[in-house]
Amino acid sequence: MSPGESEDLLVGFETSDDAAVYMLGDQAVLLTVDFFTPMVDDPYDFGRITAANALSDIYAMGGRPLTAMNLLAMPCDLPPEVTAEVLRGGADKVREAGAVIVGGHTIDDKEPKYGLSVMGVCDPAQVVRNVGARPGDVLVLTKRIGVGILNTAIKQGLETEESQRDVIESMAHLNRAAAEAMVEVGVNAGTDITGFGLAGHAREMALGSGCACEIELAAVPVWPGVVEYAEAMVRPGRTADVIAFLDPFVDWGPAGFTWKGILADPQTSGGLMMAVAPEKAGALIAALEARGEEAAVVGRMVAGESGTITIV
Repeated sequence: MSPGESEDLLVGFETSDDAAVYMLGDQAVLLTVDFFTPMVDDPYDFGRITAANALSDIYAMGGRPLTAMNLLAMPCDLPPEVTAEVLRGGADKVREAGAVIVGGHTIDDKEPKYGLSVMGVCDPAQVVRNVGARPGDVLVLTKRIGVGILNTAIKQGLETEESQRDVIESMAHLNRAAAEAMVEVGVNAGTDITGFGLAGHAREMALGSGCACEIELAAVPVWPGVVEYAEAMVRPGRTADVIAFLDPFVDWGPAGFTWKGILADPQTSGGLMMAVAPEKAGALIAALEARGEEAAVVGRMVAGESGTITIV
């Protein structure tokens, strides 16, 4: 499929960016859509997490969400209070983001699905893309990884939603403050970590930026229990596909079987990963921490074959 052509379209889907960017006068308008099947049983939490994930695409590009439209597929025989809780969770998260829900569309479906189409705005000079990183840039990550593995542990009855409450709250946590810090300091590239895992999105950034990337294994922050579950093959089914896709481009180095599964773990509403000039890295980490956000330096961009990853 070819991207649409317009003098006002600044960013389409040619580099797999998080949102489209369309110029409307002197304002950059950001457009995105995302939806999920349930990753947790609680319908209110499902709504919150899904909304946070959709809003994250706007934040990943340095924008501010303004409006959202619900996308809802539910079995008609599902109790109406379940659907109401999903929508309430989404509405509460959109309200927290300072945006408004302006409508949507609902269909009958055997498998529940929920998501949002979100519109936001950004100063054209401050749009953050997943391309533009330079050799020497430091990679800063917010939010620990491994939520796909822990969601699988819940589905297999190895954990409960209460035992993983911190993980659920992390998935429902907006990347709003992280985006504010990112724009305040200024970065060369940024994206959010979602379905292709940390390594997959690092590959995307390196490829679009025309450089290579090193990920420092010991610096990657993970949730408690993730390493043990990954070793026991408690993983989402999609992990194997992500690893197979990445294998030709990644020198896994010290990342054996277990850590391959963690670095390729599909994330739900993950954090932001930003490529920042080394002289600004300290300021970015300070700005994130001042806003209560986690921040870890997980690697760097380096000169090398475009889109290749080395785990060190």
